[in-house]
Amino acid sequence: MFIGHHAVGFALKRAAPRTSLGALMAAPLLLDLLWPMFLLLGWEQVRIDPGNTPFTPFDFVSYPWSHSLLMAAAWGAAFGVLYFWRARLGTAAWWIAAGVVSHWVLDWLTHRPDMPLVPGGGAKVGLGLWSSIPATVAVEATLLVAAVWLYLAGTRNRDRVGRYGLWGFLLFVVAMYSAVVWQAAHGNPGPYPTVTQIASTGLAAWLFPLWAGWFDRHREARL
Repeated sequence: MFIGHHAVGFALKRAAPRTSLGALMAAPLLLDLLWPMFLLLGWEQVRIDPGNTPFTPFDFVSYPWSHSLLMAAAWGAAFGVLYFWRARLGTAAWWIAAGVVSHWVLDWLTHRPDMPLVPGGGAKVGLGLWSSIPATVAVEATLLVAAVWLYLAGTRNRDRVGRYGLWGFLLFVVAMYSAVVWQAAHGNPGPYPTVTQIASTGLAAWLFPLWAGWFDRHREARL
């Protein structure tokens, strides 16, 4: 799941209109923001396994601290408490916590059974939507279109940054996703990155909430 997580961020703006889209976007992305750091620290493992699923060649060997259900709930609670401490918006804090946990739910939908419930072993789950490239694209695209529609229905741009910053963000995200889909449709032929390259590239995902918060500051609620 990729653009589906971004969709959650856009949709949360409708539920928490006083909260920056930067924070709302960081919530559903949080587990993937932590994951590359944990890879670099050696706490979690991934390997390249062409054919692991039709959609991605990644085999998520171990990621209990970033992607187990228990830790997703813990990270969500921590983020929600931190946000409440800073902003004193109780309802928004709950939505942010839910947004973090939504990441696990969407990954459970897409991954094969490699999603841990708790750290330290035990059952792993996953419904395996990635076994079908068309179904994966259809679900993610539908989520993003619906969420952006909600965002646009609830906000309007105050200046060019609010307009072009948003559309630039969407074009960038969709272009990245399209490249992944193209690779998957062609059998993920490679060349394949190293684990260090995967983690280093993953750190760039911190750009997304910063970018979202930037253009959202130049938009306002529709009356």
